[in-house]
Amino acid sequence: MGKERNFFTEDKHLQAVLQKYLEPSFYQWAKEELTELGESCANEIDERAVHTDREGQPKLIKYNRMGEDISEIWVNDGYKKTVEETYNRGIVGFVHKEIPELGKQGDYLYSYAQGYLLSQSEPGFYCPVTLTMATAYLLEHYADAEVKGRFLPHVISTGEVDLYEGATFLTERQGGSDVGANETKAVLSQEGHYLLQGEKYFASNAGQCGIAMVLARIEGAPAGTKGLSLFAVPWRQEDGSLNGIQIRRLKDKLGVRAVPSAEVVFDGAEAYLVGEPNKGIHYMMEALNLSRVCNAVASIGIMRRAYVEAREYAGNRYTFGNHLINFPMIRESLVQMAVKLEVETSALFELISLFDRVMRKEGTVSEKDVALNRLLIALLKKETAEQAVHYSHEAIEMHGGNGFIEDFVTPRLVRDAQVLTVWEGTANILGLEVLRLMKKYHVHRLFVEEMLTRLTSLGNVAEDLREPVESAISTLVELCDYVASCNNDLQTFHSKKIANLMVKIFESVVALEGAASGDPREIAKAEIFLSQTWNGVTWIDRENKTLKHFESIVKWEKEGLEV
Repeated sequence: MGKERNFFTEDKHLQAVLQKYLEPSFYQWAKEELTELGESCANEIDERAVHTDREGQPKLIKYNRMGEDISEIWVNDGYKKTVEETYNRGIVGFVHKEIPELGKQGDYLYSYAQGYLLSQSEPGFYCPVTLTMATAYLLEHYADAEVKGRFLPHVISTGEVDLYEGATFLTERQGGSDVGANETKAVLSQEGHYLLQGEKYFASNAGQCGIAMVLARIEGAPAGTKGLSLFAVPWRQEDGSLNGIQIRRLKDKLGVRAVPSAEVVFDGAEAYLVGEPNKGIHYMMEALNLSRVCNAVASIGIMRRAYVEAREYAGNRYTFGNHLINFPMIRESLVQMAVKLEVETSALFELISLFDRVMRKEGTVSEKDVALNRLLIALLKKETAEQAVHYSHEAIEMHGGNGFIEDFVTPRLVRDAQVLTVWEGTANILGLEVLRLMKKYHVHRLFVEEMLTRLTSLGNVAEDLREPVESAISTLVELCDYVASCNNDLQTFHSKKIANLMVKIFESVVALEGAASGDPREIAKAEIFLSQTWNGVTWIDRENKTLKHFESIVKWEKEGLEV
């Protein structure tokens, strides 16, 4: 990409979304910051990401010349520059502390806007950022004053003190997603801290983190998740030596190669209890929801990059006597990608606004808010991850054979997108989360009530477009009533079906509310989105809406395409 590119200034939809949720003074400041970051992400950070993916992947230096285990991770200089630039811009820090220019604390909306831009060039590095965000949250909310004072200023550093990146180590070889099977032990020492003994099988940001949040079982604690406690584990001792930690090996991964993922062994690692004993899984699940939102943000970042690459290539590629972008099938694909991307981005930032209130406990946060927050996290994490994979495939197909060549970004998008359906919970795990929320909060009833209220508030606006959504809500009620009467196996069997139906309803309501503004482009988006969501394949399309609205939807933010 040329130096003229800027991921923020080119994205008119993102700008509109942020204006909706950020206070005017905050938005004006954020606009300047995001303009700078958007240019960097489209150019320098993107160039560094190519190098990291191809030639500059992290490497394990297991031993020094004397044969001593030093378990160091080498990363390239460009990656280090990206680390410094990103954290100094406050992607983590300004969630927890004051922005000097504004005289007030930042929020998750601004952080996730940064993550969205970053993920368009380097979703692999957004993983360590995610882990550092989770670490900061856990330390701020649950660590005692001594532990918080020692570590938190470094984790939220914007350049004033040494940065400690974070990590969250849960997974062990014998359990995987079954965290209750974890075996890592925590033994109380004479000095009052704990010593960890055990291993973690998929430890991302190993060797780069200054501190890791680790689940372990205190001696004598119950089996299962109810016996797990949370510990803050510094990677190194104050003298710079390893803190009883070894890296067995780095994982050779399909994608997101920027982040070192390792098998880590604890052999007497000093650890500091965070929160109350045996409540570690509760604390970590809060952090997991934060990470799931990050995962969704990374997903729409890949979706955006895939769409832009497809659009740019179609506008420049000349074949069969014309530019690709002039062929009807190409136009249909681009319109459908643009519409789904914008609706999903709007839906996700609506969730982020709710998430910010719930996590920061601002104003009156009701049990309904908490339940819907968890539900929407599960729904949108699942949907965006699956769409990231789909969009990266669409971008390759738009490029033809060139899309399969490493000179283009498309192969990297495909590789990086694949992990997003696995990180922070597969579709099956997220389906089970929906089922748990149904049993604990009756969240299906809260969801239906919320969707019907929002449809009613539209009045007579977009009335002709609502029928499939109202019908889907009726189907959802029937489905949930049926599932409630089933045994456990059949309930789990239907859980993903419920999740799929819910996310379609939610995004459809978001699209309809956009149409209620009266803006012709938003109305066209809603018509196309609802048609492709609920009507399936239209064998005879006499209205040709995707072709009719191509100019307003695809060329809206990108003038100058050769047509």
